[in-house]
Amino acid sequence: MSRLRERYLKEVVPGLRKEFGYANVMAVPKIDKIVVNMGLGEATQNVKIIDAGTDEVGRITGQRPVTTRAKKSIAQFKVRKGMPIGTMVTLRGERMYEFLDRLITIALPRVRDFRGVSPRGFDGRGNYTLGLRDQLMFPEIDYMKVDKSRGLNISVVTTAKTDEEARRLLQLMGMPFRTN
Repeated sequence: MSRLRERYLKEVVPGLRKEFGYANVMAVPKIDKIVVNMGLGEATQNVKIIDAGTDEVGRITGQRPVTTRAKKSIAQFKVRKGMPIGTMVTLRGERMYEFLDRLITIALPRVRDFRGVSPRGFDGRGNYTLGLRDQLMFPEIDYMKVDKSRGLNISVVTTAKTDEEARRLLQLMGMPFRTN
């Protein structure tokens, strides 16, 4: 069992039950899945960029990513229907907890001038989305093999009904939110 999952079961669940007054343990919010997405719009000119992006997301998450394709043709962006435009991974279970643990304890503190993640990334239904500027903050990425800095989006999907419950869940799990 991963370190973060143990922390969730031993500290977070009792804390949330006490704070929000849940009668049943099954009513306590939990993390359902984490979706890691890397948009590779420049792949319309060079298809080899998809391979590099897929390799990087695979190294970061420990799971083979899926190549996402364009649903519609858009002439202004020179995109045709079916062209590869990104790569994504959906993490669940132990891999999800391991990834979140590495993100919170290793990757985020490596960001220069890091003061915490934005508390405004909630969508109104208890899900949190975080955008990262480059992939070099993860130790799995070799700096010498990276041809270009690419950003990625990380969406944490929870079973919380409100943003306040989800914010408290992530705070107790160790997510460093910025205090403005």
